[in-house]
Amino acid sequence: MGNELVDYIPGLPPTRIADLPTCLYGKGNQILNKALESISTTETKAQYLLLASPYQLEQQVIDALTTKLSPFPVYHIGPNIPYYKLDSPNYSSRNTSHADHLEWLDKQPRGSVLYASQGSLFSTSKAQMEEIASGLRDSRVRYFWVGREEHSRLRENCGGGNGMVVPWCDQLRVLCHPSIGGFWSHCGWNSTSEAAFAGVPMLNFPIYWDQVTNSKMVVEDWKMGWKVKRGFGDEEVLVGRQEIAGIVKRFMDVEKEEEVRDMRRRACELRDTCRRAVGKGGSSDAHIEAFLNDLYQNANKP
Repeated sequence: MGNELVDYIPGLPPTRIADLPTCLYGKGNQILNKALESISTTETKAQYLLLASPYQLEQQVIDALTTKLSPFPVYHIGPNIPYYKLDSPNYSSRNTSHADHLEWLDKQPRGSVLYASQGSLFSTSKAQMEEIASGLRDSRVRYFWVGREEHSRLRENCGGGNGMVVPWCDQLRVLCHPSIGGFWSHCGWNSTSEAAFAGVPMLNFPIYWDQVTNSKMVVEDWKMGWKVKRGFGDEEVLVGRQEIAGIVKRFMDVEKEEEVRDMRRRACELRDTCRRAVGKGGSSDAHIEAFLNDLYQNANKP
Protein backbone atom coordinates (compact mmCIF):
# COMPACT_ATOMS: atom_id res chain seq x y z
CA MET A 1 0.00 0.00 0.00
CA GLY A 2 3.07 2.25 -0.03
CA ASN A 3 1.97 4.28 -3.08
CA GLU A 4 -1.59 4.85 -1.82
CA LEU A 5 -2.26 8.55 -1.15
CA VAL A 6 -3.55 9.77 2.20
CA ASP A 7 -5.46 13.01 1.59
CA TYR A 8 -7.58 13.45 4.72
CA ILE A 9 -5.09 14.59 7.40
CA PRO A 10 -5.72 18.28 8.20
CA GLY A 11 -2.82 20.49 7.21
CA LEU A 12 -1.01 17.74 5.31
CA PRO A 13 -0.96 17.72 1.49
CA PRO A 14 -1.73 14.39 -0.21
CA THR A 15 1.04 12.05 0.94
CA ARG A 16 1.97 8.48 0.04
CA ILE A 17 1.73 5.98 2.88
CA ALA A 18 5.40 5.21 2.23
CA ASP A 19 6.21 8.85 3.10
CA LEU A 20 4.41 8.88 6.45
CA PRO A 21 6.48 8.42 9.65
CA THR A 22 7.78 4.87 10.10
CA CYS A 23 5.63 4.15 13.14
CA LEU A 24 4.08 0.87 12.01
CA TYR A 25 7.16 -1.21 11.25
CA GLY A 26 10.80 -1.70 12.30
CA LYS A 27 12.35 0.55 14.92
CA GLY A 28 9.52 3.05 14.61
CA ASN A 29 7.01 0.60 16.04
CA GLN A 30 9.09 0.30 19.21
CA ILE A 31 8.27 3.84 20.35
CA LEU A 32 4.80 4.25 18.84
CA ASN A 33 2.97 3.86 22.16
CA LYS A 34 5.26 6.35 23.88
CA ALA A 35 4.75 8.85 21.07
CA LEU A 36 0.96 8.50 21.23
CA GLU A 37 1.06 8.86 25.01
CA SER A 38 3.12 12.04 24.74
CA ILE A 39 0.72 13.55 22.21
CA SER A 40 -2.36 12.60 24.26
CA THR A 41 -1.04 14.47 27.31
CA THR A 42 -1.24 17.77 25.41
CA GLU A 43 -4.90 18.25 26.32
CA THR A 44 -4.52 17.16 29.95
CA LYS A 45 -1.14 18.44 31.13
CA ALA A 46 0.44 20.89 28.69
CA GLN A 47 -0.14 24.63 28.91
CA TYR A 48 1.45 25.60 25.60
CA LEU A 49 2.47 23.98 22.32
CA LEU A 50 5.80 25.17 20.90
CA LEU A 51 6.47 24.20 17.29
CA ALA A 52 10.08 23.95 16.11
CA SER A 53 9.42 25.45 12.67
CA PRO A 54 9.15 28.90 11.15
CA TYR A 55 5.57 29.59 10.13
CA GLN A 56 6.50 30.03 6.47
CA LEU A 57 7.99 26.52 6.18
CA GLU A 58 4.98 24.62 7.56
CA GLN A 59 2.14 27.08 7.24
CA GLN A 60 -0.61 24.53 6.47
CA VAL A 61 0.29 22.28 9.40
CA ILE A 62 0.61 25.16 11.86
CA ASP A 63 -2.73 26.65 10.78
CA ALA A 64 -4.44 23.26 11.10
CA LEU A 65 -3.02 22.65 14.59
CA THR A 66 -3.87 26.16 15.74
CA THR A 67 -7.48 25.74 14.59
CA LYS A 68 -7.79 22.24 16.04
CA LEU A 69 -6.38 23.19 19.45
CA SER A 70 -7.95 26.63 19.82
CA PRO A 71 -8.05 28.30 22.33
CA PHE A 72 -5.02 26.29 23.48
CA PRO A 73 -1.97 28.56 22.80
CA VAL A 74 0.24 27.46 19.90
CA TYR A 75 3.54 29.22 19.18
CA HIS A 76 5.84 28.61 16.21
CA ILE A 77 9.36 29.52 17.30
CA GLY A 78 11.66 27.63 14.92
CA PRO A 79 14.11 26.82 13.68
CA ASN A 80 15.25 25.59 17.11
CA ILE A 81 18.94 25.47 16.29
CA PRO A 82 21.88 27.47 17.74
CA TYR A 83 21.83 30.11 14.99
CA TYR A 84 22.34 32.87 17.56
CA LYS A 85 25.86 31.55 18.21
CA LEU A 86 26.98 32.25 14.66
CA ASP A 87 27.40 35.96 15.42
CA SER A 88 29.11 35.40 18.76
CA PRO A 89 32.83 36.42 18.89
CA ASN A 90 33.67 33.29 20.89
CA TYR A 91 31.82 31.09 18.40
CA SER A 92 33.75 32.42 15.43
CA SER A 93 37.15 31.91 17.02
CA ARG A 94 38.86 28.73 15.90
CA ASN A 95 39.83 26.53 18.80
CA THR A 96 41.98 23.45 18.43
CA SER A 97 39.04 21.02 18.51
CA HIS A 98 37.94 21.92 14.99
CA ALA A 99 40.68 24.12 13.52
CA ASP A 100 42.05 21.42 11.19
CA HIS A 101 38.86 20.63 9.34
CA LEU A 102 37.87 24.29 9.07
CA GLU A 103 41.25 25.06 7.56
CA TRP A 104 40.66 22.22 5.09
CA LEU A 105 37.25 23.64 4.18
CA ASP A 106 38.78 27.09 3.70
CA LYS A 107 41.00 25.68 0.95
CA GLN A 108 38.11 24.19 -1.08
CA PRO A 109 36.31 26.06 -3.89
CA ARG A 110 32.97 27.68 -3.07
CA GLY A 111 30.04 25.25 -3.09
CA SER A 112 32.24 22.27 -4.03
CA VAL A 113 32.07 20.08 -0.90
CA LEU A 114 29.37 17.54 -0.02
CA TYR A 115 28.86 17.40 3.74
CA ALA A 116 27.75 13.92 4.86
CA SER A 117 26.25 12.81 8.17
CA GLN A 118 23.85 10.03 9.07
CA GLY A 119 22.83 11.55 12.41
CA SER A 120 23.67 10.85 16.03
CA LEU A 121 21.21 8.12 17.09
CA PHE A 122 20.57 5.54 14.40
CA SER A 123 22.53 4.67 11.30
CA THR A 124 22.01 2.56 8.24
CA SER A 125 23.32 -1.00 7.87
CA LYS A 126 27.03 -1.75 7.70
CA ALA A 127 26.63 -3.01 4.13
CA GLN A 128 24.91 0.21 3.08
CA MET A 129 27.57 2.34 4.79
CA GLU A 130 30.22 0.47 2.79
CA GLU A 131 28.39 1.31 -0.42
CA ILE A 132 28.03 4.97 0.56
CA ALA A 133 31.75 5.21 1.38
CA SER A 134 32.74 3.55 -1.89
CA GLY A 135 30.26 5.68 -3.83
CA LEU A 136 31.67 8.90 -2.39
CA ARG A 137 35.20 7.74 -3.23
CA ASP A 138 34.29 6.76 -6.77
CA SER A 139 32.38 9.99 -7.44
CA ARG A 140 35.64 11.97 -7.05
CA VAL A 141 33.58 14.76 -5.49
CA ARG A 142 35.02 16.66 -2.53
CA TYR A 143 33.35 15.50 0.68
CA PHE A 144 33.44 16.15 4.42
CA TRP A 145 31.98 13.22 6.37
CA VAL A 146 31.13 12.99 10.07
CA GLY A 147 31.44 9.27 10.78
CA ARG A 148 31.12 9.20 14.59
CA GLU A 149 32.60 5.99 16.07
CA GLU A 150 32.97 4.53 12.57
CA HIS A 151 35.15 7.36 11.26
CA SER A 152 38.39 5.32 11.15
CA ARG A 153 36.85 2.49 9.13
CA LEU A 154 35.03 4.90 6.82
CA ARG A 155 38.25 6.85 6.26
CA GLU A 156 39.93 3.61 5.14
CA ASN A 157 37.05 2.71 2.83
CA CYS A 158 36.93 6.17 1.29
CA GLY A 159 40.66 6.10 0.66
CA GLY A 160 41.25 9.79 1.41
CA GLY A 161 42.24 12.01 -1.47
CA ASN A 162 39.09 14.01 -2.23
CA GLY A 163 37.72 14.33 1.27
CA MET A 164 37.99 14.32 5.03
CA VAL A 165 36.35 12.00 7.56
CA VAL A 166 36.05 13.16 11.19
CA PRO A 167 34.31 11.73 14.28
CA TRP A 168 32.31 14.89 15.02
CA CYS A 169 31.95 18.56 14.11
CA ASP A 170 29.91 21.68 14.77
CA GLN A 171 27.33 20.88 12.10
CA LEU A 172 25.64 24.26 11.72
CA ARG A 173 28.97 26.02 11.44
CA VAL A 174 30.13 23.56 8.77
CA LEU A 175 26.87 23.82 6.81
CA CYS A 176 27.20 27.62 6.80
CA HIS A 177 30.75 27.42 5.43
CA PRO A 178 30.89 28.80 1.86
CA SER A 179 32.66 25.69 0.50
CA ILE A 180 29.66 23.45 1.31
CA GLY A 181 27.38 22.86 -1.68
CA GLY A 182 25.32 19.87 -0.55
CA PHE A 183 24.31 17.79 2.47
CA TRP A 184 23.96 13.98 2.48
CA SER A 185 21.57 13.57 5.41
CA HIS A 186 19.36 11.15 7.33
CA CYS A 187 16.79 14.01 7.49
CA GLY A 188 16.41 14.29 11.24
CA TRP A 189 14.52 17.47 12.05
CA ASN A 190 17.51 19.31 13.53
CA SER A 191 19.63 18.51 10.47
CA THR A 192 16.80 19.45 8.12
CA SER A 193 16.29 22.76 9.93
CA GLU A 194 20.01 23.50 9.85
CA ALA A 195 20.19 22.76 6.12
CA ALA A 196 17.29 25.13 5.47
CA PHE A 197 18.87 27.83 7.65
CA ALA A 198 22.23 27.41 5.90
CA GLY A 199 20.66 27.29 2.43
CA VAL A 200 22.21 23.92 1.50
CA PRO A 201 20.44 21.39 -0.80
CA MET A 202 20.06 17.84 0.51
CA LEU A 203 20.66 14.28 -0.64
CA ASN A 204 18.29 12.29 1.57
CA PHE A 205 18.83 8.88 3.09
CA PRO A 206 16.15 8.67 5.84
CA ILE A 207 16.20 5.82 8.34
CA TYR A 208 13.65 6.23 11.09
CA TRP A 209 10.37 7.77 12.28
CA ASP A 210 9.85 11.37 11.08
CA GLN A 211 12.93 11.34 8.83
CA VAL A 212 10.92 9.74 6.03
CA THR A 213 8.31 12.49 6.08
CA ASN A 214 10.96 15.20 6.42
CA SER A 215 12.64 13.80 3.32
CA LYS A 216 9.39 13.98 1.38
CA MET A 217 8.93 17.60 2.42
CA VAL A 218 12.46 18.53 1.37
CA VAL A 219 12.10 16.91 -2.06
CA GLU A 220 8.47 17.55 -3.01
CA ASP A 221 7.37 20.58 -1.01
CA TRP A 222 10.53 22.65 -0.58
CA LYS A 223 12.12 21.33 -3.79
CA MET A 224 15.64 21.58 -2.40
CA GLY A 225 16.79 17.97 -2.50
CA TRP A 226 16.80 14.47 -3.97
CA LYS A 227 16.00 11.19 -2.26
CA VAL A 228 18.64 8.46 -2.58
CA LYS A 229 17.07 5.68 -0.55
CA ARG A 230 14.59 3.33 -2.26
CA GLY A 231 11.85 1.19 -0.73
CA PHE A 232 10.70 1.18 2.88
CA GLY A 233 10.22 -1.27 5.74
CA ASP A 234 11.01 -4.83 4.69
CA GLU A 235 11.25 -3.69 1.06
CA GLU A 236 14.28 -1.41 1.52
CA VAL A 237 16.77 -1.80 -1.32
CA LEU A 238 20.54 -1.67 -0.97
CA VAL A 239 21.72 1.31 -3.02
CA GLY A 240 24.95 0.36 -4.74
CA ARG A 241 28.17 2.35 -4.99
CA GLN A 242 27.85 2.97 -8.73
CA GLU A 243 24.39 4.48 -8.33
CA ILE A 244 25.55 6.56 -5.36
CA ALA A 245 28.61 7.80 -7.24
CA GLY A 246 26.44 8.87 -10.17
CA ILE A 247 23.88 10.65 -7.99
CA VAL A 248 26.56 12.46 -5.99
CA LYS A 249 28.41 13.54 -9.11
CA ARG A 250 25.25 14.97 -10.70
CA PHE A 251 24.10 16.56 -7.45
CA MET A 252 27.32 18.54 -7.07
CA ASP A 253 27.69 19.48 -10.76
CA VAL A 254 26.12 22.93 -10.67
CA GLU A 255 27.54 23.86 -14.09
CA LYS A 256 25.92 21.03 -16.07
CA GLU A 257 22.76 20.30 -14.10
CA GLU A 258 20.02 22.92 -14.38
CA GLU A 259 17.96 21.10 -11.75
CA VAL A 260 20.86 21.43 -9.31
CA ARG A 261 21.08 25.17 -9.97
CA ASP A 262 17.35 25.44 -9.31
CA MET A 263 17.72 23.53 -6.03
CA ARG A 264 20.51 25.81 -4.90
CA ARG A 265 18.41 28.88 -5.69
CA ARG A 266 15.47 27.40 -3.82
CA ALA A 267 17.70 26.54 -0.85
CA CYS A 268 18.91 30.15 -0.74
CA GLU A 269 15.29 31.34 -0.72
CA LEU A 270 14.53 29.06 2.25
CA ARG A 271 17.66 30.33 3.99
CA ASP A 272 16.41 33.90 3.65
CA THR A 273 12.95 32.85 4.87
CA CYS A 274 14.40 31.22 8.00
CA ARG A 275 16.62 34.16 8.80
CA ARG A 276 13.82 36.67 8.37
CA ALA A 277 11.68 34.55 10.72
CA VAL A 278 14.23 34.68 13.54
CA GLY A 279 15.29 38.26 12.84
CA LYS A 280 13.95 41.20 14.80
CA GLY A 281 10.20 41.42 14.21
CA GLY A 282 10.10 38.16 12.22
CA SER A 283 7.38 35.55 12.71
CA SER A 284 9.38 33.32 15.06
CA ASP A 285 10.88 36.25 16.92
CA ALA A 286 7.39 37.67 17.49
CA HIS A 287 6.07 34.32 18.74
CA ILE A 288 8.98 33.87 21.16
CA GLU A 289 8.16 37.33 22.53
CA ALA A 290 4.45 36.49 22.76
CA PHE A 291 5.18 33.21 24.54
CA LEU A 292 7.40 34.92 27.11
CA ASN A 293 4.75 37.61 27.70
CA ASP A 294 2.13 34.90 28.14
CA LEU A 295 4.31 33.14 30.72
CA TYR A 296 4.92 36.41 32.56
CA GLN A 297 1.23 37.31 32.68
CA ASN A 298 0.21 33.85 33.94
CA ALA A 299 2.96 33.88 36.57
CA ASN A 300 1.60 37.16 37.95
CA LYS A 301 -2.04 36.12 38.09
CA PRO A 302 -3.47 35.99 41.64
